[in-house]
Amino acid sequence: MISRILTCAALLVFWGKNISAQELNARVTVNSSRVGTTVNKNVFQTLQTALNNFMNTRKWTKDPFSVNEKIDCSFQLNIQPSDDANIYTASLVIQAARPVFNSTYVSPLVNFQDEDVIFKYLEFQQLEFNENRVAGTDQLASNLTAVFAYYAYMIIGFDYASFAPRGGDAYFLKAQNIVNNAPEARGVAGWKAFDGIRNRYWLVENMMNSRYALVHDIYYAYYRTALDKLYEDENTARSEMMNVLTLLSNFNSATPNTMINQFFFQGKTNELIRLFSKAPQQDKLRAAELLQKLDITNATRYKDELK
Repeated sequence: MISRILTCAALLVFWGKNISAQELNARVTVNSSRVGTTVNKNVFQTLQTALNNFMNTRKWTKDPFSVNEKIDCSFQLNIQPSDDANIYTASLVIQAARPVFNSTYVSPLVNFQDEDVIFKYLEFQQLEFNENRVAGTDQLASNLTAVFAYYAYMIIGFDYASFAPRGGDAYFLKAQNIVNNAPEARGVAGWKAFDGIRNRYWLVENMMNSRYALVHDIYYAYYRTALDKLYEDENTARSEMMNVLTLLSNFNSATPNTMINQFFFQGKTNELIRLFSKAPQQDKLRAAELLQKLDITNATRYKDELK
């Protein structure tokens, strides 16, 4: 695998020389607005600090990163009311972005909401994660760090995949290892195939399944051969992006209803509309036709805004 760092050094020289640093520039927010006033909310501020430290101080890869190369990402943990002491259910919104070459623009890389987070947390408890023993002695406490570690590896995987063909495979494999060894306890969900059709299991399964190899070409082409050329040659970038949409159409026809197809488009609607709004009329209509079929949730916007 060509590492992201070597690819960036060769292609994105504006990022400067490598120095040792962690990979993520993560911003973790714990939202406890729905929790009743009888609960000591100081615990959530402590949890927020602990999660920020966990994500930003841990070394997730063996590659050297410079400060400018850190991957921008954010996590919003929305705590739900609970009757169980020290046990919380929550949804988690995960977002990550990737810089576009020769510009200040960043493109959405991950934009997803995970509805199945349950965990145990005591104020000031140390957050621990061990790849070799994902499910620790306290399964519910381990589930919190397992979820965050899983998304750390998925973000790094998608980021690497956008810079080099199959560049993220090693980190998707690490995420899959977490899935295979995830905690099991009452209420824990999202790690199994039968937990739903849009969950942690299926996301990494789609990226590791050899039947879906085309999706790796799609990620690389979308960012590296299309968006990264946007400020150098807009027409070429649009042409490359049309090729990406064709690949996506082929992928969706061959493997309909896969999670990764829906996941791919989340957060990209505005970006795609802006890109094709300046295209020749024939290309604009072709893009609108493809996008309405591929991104059904936003079909009306493509139809109205790419006339």
